[in-house]
This record gives sequence, C-alpha cells and structure tokens, in this order.
Amino acid sequence: MAAIDDIDRVERLNKRSRDLFGKAYGFSVDYNEPTSQRIRYTSKLRSEYSSSRTPLPPHIAAKLPPANNATRKKEDAARKDIDPLLNEILPPPPPPGSLQPRASMESSALTISSHNSETAPPPPSQQQQQQLTLHRQPQSSAARALMERRANVTQIKPEWHAPWKLMRVISGHLGWVRSVCVEPDNQWFATGAGDRTIKIWDLASGTLKLTLTGHIMTVRGLAVSPRHPYLFSAGEDKMIKCWDLEQNKVIRHYHGSLSGVYALDLHPTLDVLVTAGRDGVARVWDMRSRREVHVLAGHKGTISSVKCQAEDPQVLTGSMDTQVRLWDLAAGKTQTVLTHHKKSVRALTTHPTEFTFASGSADNIKQWKLPEGAFMQNYEPQHNAIVNTLSTNSDGVMFSGGDNGTMAFFDWKSGHKFQEIETTAMPGSLDAESGIFASTFDQTGLRLITCEADKSIKIWREDPEATPESHPGLEWKPKLGRQRF
Repeated sequence: MAAIDDIDRVERLNKRSRDLFGKAYGFSVDYNEPTSQRIRYTSKLRSEYSSSRTPLPPHIAAKLPPANNATRKKEDAARKDIDPLLNEILPPPPPPGSLQPRASMESSALTISSHNSETAPPPPSQQQQQQLTLHRQPQSSAARALMERRANVTQIKPEWHAPWKLMRVISGHLGWVRSVCVEPDNQWFATGAGDRTIKIWDLASGTLKLTLTGHIMTVRGLAVSPRHPYLFSAGEDKMIKCWDLEQNKVIRHYHGSLSGVYALDLHPTLDVLVTAGRDGVARVWDMRSRREVHVLAGHKGTISSVKCQAEDPQVLTGSMDTQVRLWDLAAGKTQTVLTHHKKSVRALTTHPTEFTFASGSADNIKQWKLPEGAFMQNYEPQHNAIVNTLSTNSDGVMFSGGDNGTMAFFDWKSGHKFQEIETTAMPGSLDAESGIFASTFDQTGLRLITCEADKSIKIWREDPEATPESHPGLEWKPKLGRQRF
C-alpha cells in the first residue's frame, strides 16, 4: 500500500507541474506525445531555429530580391501542413517592417528569412551602418575571449645570424660516432663510437690526445663533470663507467641497467648521474656510492634522451613512446607528461640562459616553457627525416641534425630557420652513411661539433666575413597563425 501511495503522489506532482509550466515548454495536455519527447523537440527547435525567425538587417534585406506572391502562397500552404506542435513552438515571424530584437542583433550568425517585403527599404546611411555593425559585434564571453586571443597574437622578427660553414674534419674512429661532450675548460672534447673506444681530441688543433678502451659495445653517452676530474660513459653493453682523468682508468662501475644505455647526463649542482636506455626507465645514481637513488618509471618505450638542470623539473626525458616527461627529482615521480608529438622523441636541448627547452621528433621540433611544460611554438618545417640531435648556444642559435645528413639552424626565439645545408660526406663513404647522430656547441658557443655516420667528426663555425648586407639570409615573412606566448 505504501508503494501505491508513493506512485499516486508522484503522478499528482507531475500533473501539477504540467499544469503550471506546460505552456512555457510549448505543449498542452491535449497532445498524445510523451512529455519528455515534446520537451526535447521544443528545446532543440528553439536552440537551433530561433535565429531564423528574425528578419535581416535593413541594409542586408535591401540587397535581396523581393518575394513574389506565388512564393509566399507556397510557403503559407506548406506551413499549414506542419504539425500543430511545431506551429506552437515556432510562431510566424514578425512582419518585415518590425525592428530586430536585441538578442538577435548580438548573434554573430546572419540567417536568411524567407519573409521579405516586396518593397525593400532604402539603404541606410554610413553612420547607421556603423551603428548596426557595432550592435552586431559578438557579446558572449567565448567570442570576447577569442577576439582578445587574436589581438594578442604577436610575431617576433628573428635576429640576424651569420651562416655556418665547415671548419675542420677529424677522422680516427672505425665506427659510427654516436656521442660527444666538451670539457668545462674548453680545451678538449671526447667522442664515443661504434668501435667501442672513447677518443679525446684537442679542440684547437683537432689532434688525438688519448684513446680509452673498456666498453665492449657502442659508446652511446658521454659527460664530463664540472667539479670533479671524472668522465662518465655509457654504452649498449649495459655498462656505466666513471673514468678518472688523472689516471686515465675506470674507478667505478654502476650496475643495475637491464638493457643498453642510450643517454646520460650529469646534474649541474648535485653529485648525481642520470642514465636511461632500452629498459624504459631513467636511473638516478649517486656518483660516489654507486647506489640507485631513484628509478624513474613511466615511459612505455626506449628513452633516447635525458637532460638535467638545476631547477625543478630537474630531469627531462624524451622517449620513443612519443612522450616527453618532466620529473620531480626529490619525489622520484612524474611531474608533467607532454604528449604533443606523434613520433619518437630522440633529441632534447635546454637553453643556456632561458628557462625553456626544445624536443625534436620526425614530425616536428617543439619549444616548451618551464617549469609547467607549457607549449610555446613549433619550429618551421625542417628536414624530412628523423631528428637525432639538437643543440643550442647562448646566442640563440639552435642546431638540428637529421638521419639523412641534413642540417638546420634556427633562431631560438622566433623559430625561423635561417640556414639549411647538407653535411659534407667523407670520400669513399656510402650514401646511407650521411646521418648525424650527436652534436654539441663548445663552451663559447662559437664552434659546433657533429658526430656522423661516415665515422668522422666535423667542426663548424660561423662565417667571420658575413654581414647582414652580404648575407641577408633571413627571407622572413610574417605568417598568419604563428603565436608566441
């Protein structure tokens, strides 16, 4: 009995609601359709077709041909055949001479009404047209935000940079050169290759100073400590070694990697080392105790690049699962995941002075703002190949090297590509051996070192004789849609 009483109470409340609000929803009690269906028809028709009931502005209606009597009779006959519910929901439009409601004037859409006067009113004056234009400006918050965003679009004119040219070619490795690093005093640099050796070269003359052996597979990562006389190396043999440069021998091994190590970097202020590779995790090592401080897990593919910095986020990783992750080093957890790329991210570079970084993939090179990881801009279309390496100097020049031997130089702030060249292949090398695997600028930013698949090391520098008059080189034009935040 209690259930029956509840049902009767609900029905009484429903009947009272229909009696009070039925007319407002555009239906009466005489119709046989369900209440929910009539409400759905009403709300949909009012939201989609309410603008078609309002006449056009006078200066628009004046340009349309007048409707003849035959057309109007057909429209009236068609209207009589409409369901009575629709006639109640959509009453006939106001007469042509009536004023347009303010709500319709605020709408940004212009709809054509079929009920026009046979005698078009005279066109308004210029002042009236301006007033009508002002009244038709969109007033909604979304439209206002869109207008403000369009107004804030700025285009940065790129700075002039001298073109880069080949300065020296160094040969000595017997395999692909896969890694490079420059020591803090800018006296020498080290390279690692597929011949399982690490070679140290004099930066000024390009002569070989030392060869270190100990890895049994390709050396994929190198880093020199700015506070200790240590050189760190990592390879595809799962080995991570610490070399004492005073004795030229290995003093520590870091055990724990499950697969080949593809990337390595040192923290600029802490005595920690970050490595990553095919096992899909980034490992943070205590430099002296050889312990794993953190295992940064989250990527679903091979991690191909790692960068460290002094401020949070202190670790950046790019992976072949198309993600870029920013890590909280204190907690050992992911801080931000960037999923804008569609292909593998093989290269990362941080700006020496700005708190920004760039990530390189085969689909695009993107610039990001730290610490939140906000997207800033896409760089102009570059080489149609896999981007293996990115490097940036303090003058605002970013270099990208492709798997097909193409080289591109960009202006960091504007994203403009001011130079694109192809590397010079060594005599006797195959066409397939033209890829660029690693690169870095020296400590001054005036020389660029590239490691290539033809087993050579090339040093590039800016043309000292170039001037903005002799080498304009920009060919920059403002483009619609380029945004800078």
